[in-house]
Amino acid sequence: MRQKLNLITLGTDDFQKSFQKSVDFYEKGLGWKKSDKSMDGLALFDLGGIILALHPRHELADDTTLNYQPTTFSGLTLSHNTRSEKEVDEILAEVVKLGATIVKPAQKVYWGGYSAYFKDLDGHLFEVAYNPFWELDENDNVKL
Repeated sequence: MRQKLNLITLGTDDFQKSFQKSVDFYEKGLGWKKSDKSMDGLALFDLGGIILALHPRHELADDTTLNYQPTTFSGLTLSHNTRSEKEVDEILAEVVKLGATIVKPAQKVYWGGYSAYFKDLDGHLFEVAYNPFWELDENDNVKL
């Protein structure tokens, strides 16, 4: 298998109104552009080589043939790397206005950077981090 991920799908609450609220969090709140390839029950966001999809949680569970079982921590986080500590703080202020829950306030961390964690409207865990050891290119891709 190639060392490449193309799609990350997040399950959202399966009530139509809640699904739209989740889509609005990303599209209207964060300012991400929803792809015109999106359709009813599937919102797609091009993240520059990886697609983030939002799909009703019960349909995603059915597709996997597994039962959805909520957990406090699933062992998965999605991370957004910034160019400064100030940018981390600005993003946190914005997501709180949109209804996100701060799990860990922004702070200096053991690995030498500055980061925070929040949960989106469906409980997915996001890290917002400034890593002074990782350079971002002109397209905001991490250069390892």
